[in-house]
Amino acid sequence: MGNFSYWIEKLRDHYLAKTGMILFPGTLNIQLETPYRLPERPMRLEGHEYGGTVSVNLVPCSILGRPAFILRTDANEQGRGDHPRTIVEVATDIKLRDAFHLQDGDVVEIEVLQRMN
Repeated sequence: MGNFSYWIEKLRDHYLAKTGMILFPGTLNIQLETPYRLPERPMRLEGHEYGGTVSVNLVPCSILGRPAFILRTDANEQGRGDHPRTIVEVATDIKLRDAFHLQDGDVVEIEVLQRMN
């Protein structure tokens, strides 16, 4: 995949079916101090569901008080993708950078949820 903004828009209905949310076509990439590992059984958008080859893990979370999802490809989780495990890509229904005036280097807190409320 490599470019979530393209794929979120292209697969809008698939992400909506999985998350219950129309995701803004783009992610906020967050650098962590330590590697993040996916929970044991994350939600998934399998490649075969949309006729592709890349599967994406979706982990419910909250960022800046908003419901959101950590999106991570299998390749990134296995350490052979575009991002190391110290970077998480967060998607929600708005462009977080604009809504919260975020700039590179700003500190944000992410809460990983068992499921969305």
